[in-house]
Amino acid sequence: MPRKAQPVVRRLGPLGHPARLTVVGFLAVNLLGAALLTLPISSESGTWTDPVTALFTSTSAICVTGLVVVDTSTYWSGFGEALVLGLIQVGGLGIMTAASLLGLLVARRMGLRMQLIAQAETKALRLGETRRVVLGVVAMSLAIEFVTASILTARRFTSTDESFGSALYYGVFHAISAYNNAGFALHEDSLVRHVADPWIIVPITIAFVLGGIGFPVVFETVRALRARLRGTPVLGWSLHTKVTVLTYGGLTVLGVVLVTALEWSNPGTLGTLSYPGRLLAGAFHGLSPRTAGFNSVDVGSMHSTTLLVNDVLMFVGGGSAGTAGGIKVTTFALLAFVVYAEVRGQPSVHVMGRRLAASVQRQAITVVLLAVGVVMIATTILLGLSVHRLDAVLFEVVSAFGTVGLSTGITADLPAAGHLLLVLVMFLGRVGPITLASALALREYERRYELPEERPIVG
Repeated sequence: MPRKAQPVVRRLGPLGHPARLTVVGFLAVNLLGAALLTLPISSESGTWTDPVTALFTSTSAICVTGLVVVDTSTYWSGFGEALVLGLIQVGGLGIMTAASLLGLLVARRMGLRMQLIAQAETKALRLGETRRVVLGVVAMSLAIEFVTASILTARRFTSTDESFGSALYYGVFHAISAYNNAGFALHEDSLVRHVADPWIIVPITIAFVLGGIGFPVVFETVRALRARLRGTPVLGWSLHTKVTVLTYGGLTVLGVVLVTALEWSNPGTLGTLSYPGRLLAGAFHGLSPRTAGFNSVDVGSMHSTTLLVNDVLMFVGGGSAGTAGGIKVTTFALLAFVVYAEVRGQPSVHVMGRRLAASVQRQAITVVLLAVGVVMIATTILLGLSVHRLDAVLFEVVSAFGTVGLSTGITADLPAAGHLLLVLVMFLGRVGPITLASALALREYERRYELPEERPIVG
């Protein structure tokens, strides 16, 4: 009788699978943040905050989503805003670090030559150097946030009559929120008042793109630039970086063109702006659904077709090991390569000179189908709990799952049960794809026998 197949990687530590540490860590910080937000010191009125409101805000911050049920600048006190900002920073840095370290663990355990930090062939960063990974994530994050905050502070100070301290707070808050793709803003209308101001819109856009495309991509790009400046041989990009950049770039162009074209004459969004303003706002809203969450026009006034385009962009999300959410552009691209190979009748999937392992294909399919299941189930439940139309509810759920934060304006109107449902969706969307993907990779089995093959009818 054949022995039962054993997993390649045994359970590690008292919590079992190492990916569970990410879930447990985020859950613990989330609950602590919610508890602190309920305190009177956290609200502007000095009263206790409803636990559901506190939990929703804490989850939205730690999961760097940006959906809110109360206005951040008017409801929360200085302590409350600082707490929200701290949760955003912890959430952003935490998911980048966890994703990078889990990627290294998968590479080391499975013996793959894949990598999430640098090309393994070059030995530029050996597997297991967790200290360098953590320090690299923190250093890169703080550097980008510092530059962004400096530009925003200077613009705010020179264009308003605010004090330097107030302008500095504005710059720091929005820089951290932008880089971590959180979407929290200090104005109830997000960035609508700055819709045509490139000195505010452009730095925020660059920040959330750099955070959302992923640490591995930024790391390899910076390394290549340093090599060119020093005159040393330039190392080639890894497969991960190539796929991420090409897919992210392609979806960016598609999103910008579609949103701009669809909303060009809409008087509720781009229609009343000057031509340069329309182009700036169109580009911003073609990029923001990649999980930044800021809006410079009224999302609720967008056409239903535009909302559907946003749904797709939010669901796909950004790069792996970054602050963006969604199923990730690499997962989306890998499925596209699988479909392309199947349509052409090829027995294996080749991607840019490399053969894609069958296990990776199964993992990508699993992540996508489970994500679709979560979105569909949550949308169905939320439709039953609210009186809003399908496109608005679907938009809200996809925004929560993709940890985007864009909303048509129905968030605060949902019942408490709807808020709790979105809390669960945000949490699943934030820690789900990375922990699921790493769990599937680390728990791959060595099958010692195969059953007889049979082909059911497909289609």
